[in-house]
Amino acid sequence: MERIPTFDDLLREGTLPPVDGWDFSWLNGRATEERPSWGYSRMLLSHITRADAILDIQTGGGELFAEVLGEVASPPGTLAATESWQPNLAIARNLLRQFNVSIVNVADDADLPFADGSFDLVVSRHPTVVQWNEIARVLQPAGIYLSQQIGAGSNRELTEFMMGRQPVSKRGGVEGARREAEAAGLVVDDLRREALRLTFNDVAAVVYFLRKVIWTVPGFTAEAYRDKLADLQAQIEREGPFVTYAQRLLVKAHKSV
Repeated sequence: MERIPTFDDLLREGTLPPVDGWDFSWLNGRATEERPSWGYSRMLLSHITRADAILDIQTGGGELFAEVLGEVASPPGTLAATESWQPNLAIARNLLRQFNVSIVNVADDADLPFADGSFDLVVSRHPTVVQWNEIARVLQPAGIYLSQQIGAGSNRELTEFMMGRQPVSKRGGVEGARREAEAAGLVVDDLRREALRLTFNDVAAVVYFLRKVIWTVPGFTAEAYRDKLADLQAQIEREGPFVTYAQRLLVKAHKSV
């Protein structure tokens, strides 16, 4: 008979795997997440094939950028990416080396170390901070900004289970994004928001997710939240998978000529 994992077994399982990069394949079979209907990867590929100079801001481990560049027969000659977290930088440099991407260590809230009008396409999936003025500055006239951002209240159900009621963030809203983009001199072409169902089948998946997506429960450790995790596992065993909703925002804009 197969041994049923104990609560402590599950905590260990969720704590041991490395969380560098932006690959969530460890969660296969333990969690599921809906994908946005707009298909960010397809949109990115379509724009990359028409661009000459591309910047990927906050590339993470470069996983998506590398995947999409690998589908392009002749990648653009000018490719750059920024990332702030040292473990991700090593992964990104390894993945993106084959495409001759210049990768720069830049804090998420810092100015971009590129000249005005350097790129005709700037992209960013899941930026933690959006420097609208800097994006507009490095874009060429008529250049495009394409981003899939984290919307306000993303995974609020999980955050509040662990931490109790939290104030609603004013960041990540549709109208706020429009105002900030337009204030920076960008023309918004497409702006959409979707709530995506995310389910966790056990507490190991929750621990792994919270270690990786660190803004969901700031300062999270399995030991510090042991009691809440025990409550969560008990609820899963009683009621089935825990459900939360990831908020995603699609932004496509261009710089005025």
